[in-house]
Amino acid sequence: MDAAPAALNWIDAYLAQLKTQRQLSPHTCAAYARDLHELLVLSGVAEWTQLRHADVRRLTFTLHSRGLEPRSIARKLSSWRGFFNWLGGQTALAANPVDGVRAPKRAKTLPRALSVDDAVHLVAPAAHAGRAPEPVELCNTAMFELLYSSGLRVSELTGLDVAYRKADANGPASPGWIDAEAGEVIVTGKGGKMRKVPVGGPALTALAAWLAVRPAPADGSHALFLSARGGRMTPRVVQLRLKAHGQKAGTPVSVHPHMLRHSFASHVLQSSGDLRAVQEMLGHASITSTQVYTALDFQHLALVYDKAHPRAKIK
Repeated sequence: MDAAPAALNWIDAYLAQLKTQRQLSPHTCAAYARDLHELLVLSGVAEWTQLRHADVRRLTFTLHSRGLEPRSIARKLSSWRGFFNWLGGQTALAANPVDGVRAPKRAKTLPRALSVDDAVHLVAPAAHAGRAPEPVELCNTAMFELLYSSGLRVSELTGLDVAYRKADANGPASPGWIDAEAGEVIVTGKGGKMRKVPVGGPALTALAAWLAVRPAPADGSHALFLSARGGRMTPRVVQLRLKAHGQKAGTPVSVHPHMLRHSFASHVLQSSGDLRAVQEMLGHASITSTQVYTALDFQHLALVYDKAHPRAKIK
């Protein structure tokens, strides 16, 4: 390992280039230094020209077997690849040994869904101790009920108008609207694909209560849901209101709008077993995107089994 100092000198030269020419922060340079020194120790090479593609693949497997997250391995590979790209311009390097080496795939995490009881408790109208609910409370209840009732994306929710409006000089046609008489919501999803989704009775009741007190929009729009300033509701405000409402309601997890969409899909699938219907209501172009909810459905069944079956647990 007599040539190891030469390998270290190349690391120092590369870090100096990152600092002076690319003007990377000290924190970033320190991360590069750790990654490159680790590569030198793990590989055991005396010179960088000795490192081969197979060696990098082996080291990647070693890091993964030690429990390092795929994202961290990907970052190291990026650091190593950048170093050898630079080194190839400084010395006789046959090829970049990191090219073509990929980090292990990250395991797909299942979407987080609420239990049926938690979801119903979350979206149910809050008690008001004998007083009339404030308009903002009625607005929130209608939004949360509709998110769970119809599985809407938050962008679809905030794009809703009170009724369909044709395109005119004042603006484009409505991307979505409520048809209370038919018990449906019409929305425009990803890819400009329009779909109809049923709206449940509690959501229709909540919408009627909100529409009874909804003020005229300050921005002249036909928006169904309005912010405190009278303009169209934004996804960020819905997110913040739902999170605060979940905390106040005692929901055991931090709630976000997409969690209600996941809960809608999971609960409908649990009740019906109709994957195609769930796909249509969610607006998924491919059923592959919907199939993730079958795993949630299996988790639910496994939980029921563990609680109910007399032989589920070893005593």
